[in-house]
Formats: sequence, structure tokens, C-alpha cells
Amino acid sequence: MEPVMRVLGTAYPWGQKNVDTDVIIPAHWLKTIKRSGLGRGAFEVVRAQPGNIFDDPRFAGSPILIAGDNFGCGSSREHAAWALADMGVRAVIAPSFSDIFSGNAFKNGIVTVVLPQEAIDRLIAVAQDQEITVDLETMTVTTPYQDRFTFALDPFRRRCLMEGLDEVGLTLAKDTAISKFEEAMHQQRPWIKDRSGNAGIAVEGAGRT
Repeated sequence: MEPVMRVLGTAYPWGQKNVDTDVIIPAHWLKTIKRSGLGRGAFEVVRAQPGNIFDDPRFAGSPILIAGDNFGCGSSREHAAWALADMGVRAVIAPSFSDIFSGNAFKNGIVTVVLPQEAIDRLIAVAQDQEITVDLETMTVTTPYQDRFTFALDPFRRRCLMEGLDEVGLTLAKDTAISKFEEAMHQQRPWIKDRSGNAGIAVEGAGRT
């Protein structure tokens, strides 16, 4: 996962409420287990409408999406976060998020910023012709007009995002401690190793009559 310190750029000033994961990525795209390529299907239903915001050249490739309340509701499909990441979105700003979507977004390096509706309305207005900055160091969303909105984020998630640590990265960071624990276990309970020296499963007393 790439570290996220700051997300700066244009933003999709959408503001739509109750956007479920089926809107973010339709069900017929769920046949793949690959994370790449899903950006083509992101917001497919919305993009079918003439003049939609996602095909507006002013916002093409925007790294920020401004949405309405209850973003990411519906099913728990992680493909929704994959699709957003594949289309280049690194931060979503909304008044609230589905818990499952928020967790999936975090695991895929997407910052979910919760701000009150008043701030959302202001950012939608500014995003029509100005860039927006989401800063994880200062925990603020700012605009060229000196708007400054502070937001909260779980400290653990903030650290993981800023250091680019996904679940694999977190495990690898504990590699030394894990190795020491395994070695201690092998010393204390040598019967848990198989004959090749690898950790295995043994049943004490097996084979006795």
C-alpha cells in the first residue's frame, strides 16, 4: 500500500447521499478477484447519464470525491474500494460512511474524511473551479480560499495510511518478534516440529497402545 500523507487536487463535487456499493461498482463486475481494471466500471450507472460528473473533463482523474451522507452503504463488497482506488480516488469526504465500506477503504489506502454537511456544501462550491487539500499530518481539509476544516481519524488507521501499512505490512513489521516467539516455542515444546524441522502438528502420546 502506498503511503498517504497528503491528497491534493481537483475533486468530484458530487454530494450524492446514500450511495451504495452497487452504484460504486455494479454486481456484474464482481466476477474478478483482481484489483486492477475495476475503475472502468466505477459508477457505471451514473456514467450512463448524459452530462454526468464523472465524465466531465474538468474533474477527470480527480483524487478526491465529495459525497453525501451514508456513503458506501449496501453490501460489503471490497470491490467498491478497489474500483475507487483504480480510478485514482485517494480520499472521500462525506458526512458519514458505512462502517464496512470505511474499513475496506482504509485497507486499500483510501482516506475517509468525515465532515459536517455545512463543510461539504462549502467544499462542493469550491471544487467547481479550485483544488482541495486533505492533509493527514495536520488533519485538515483546506482550500485556496483559506477554508480550514479539521477532521478526526482513528490513530491506528492514520498511522497505517501515512506509513503505507496494510495487513501484510503490519505482520512483516513484527517479523523479528514472531521469529523470536517461534524459536522460544520450539525450544520449550520441541514435539511441535516435524522430522524435517518445520513446525507441524503433533498429538502427545500418539501411537501408544
